[in-house]
Amino acid sequence: MIDMSEDRADSESVVLVNGLWLADPALWLLARRLRRADFRVYTFSYPSVRHDLRTNATRLHEFLARVPGATVHLVGYSLGGLIIRALFHVHPQQRPGRIVLLGSPQSGNRAAQTVAHNRFGRALLGHAVEELIAGTPQRWSWPVRDTGVIAGNRSVGLGRLVARLTVPNDGTVAVEETAVPGLHVRLVLPVAHFAMLLAPAVARQVVRFLRTGAFGLTH
Repeated sequence: MIDMSEDRADSESVVLVNGLWLADPALWLLARRLRRADFRVYTFSYPSVRHDLRTNATRLHEFLARVPGATVHLVGYSLGGLIIRALFHVHPQQRPGRIVLLGSPQSGNRAAQTVAHNRFGRALLGHAVEELIAGTPQRWSWPVRDTGVIAGNRSVGLGRLVARLTVPNDGTVAVEETAVPGLHVRLVLPVAHFAMLLAPAVARQVVRFLRTGAFGLTH
């Protein structure tokens, strides 16, 4: 449940959007670190397999309507970044805020394409990833707002067991697959795909981008 008790007209909130097969607990550590940086943080989970991108984008839109604050930032992990892209395609009128994408395969994903070669794999991945494979999100323009992309180059993950990923990659998503046409603010860190949610360096860069619209030095 969203607590509206501290709503202020000038306040800022951050909404974290989960990835495939995950639920709120996966976002707990990142959310905790953002709260320590004085952000008010909410987590959004959705049926990542059962529903398509548009349906989950509408669920996110309805969730955001209950989030307080004049500014609402969005942080999308993996498939969550595609839900954010769908949100602005289906419901473009959102409050101001910056966007950070964490290991989000905005330009397709070879591992998903390989898994989807059989019926069981397609069922495992669900409707949203099926749209990714079909190239549907790439036909949607990106919203005009500050957006930062964080990609990983530590190749540890299930993706490299099922497909020959382009190097560098985070074990699930290749760095080149995180590209968004027209966006050039991208930071590559030595983290694996799931480790993005756990790494202090990633949290620090998310905080920096949400505050300033730019990433900081990594050393």
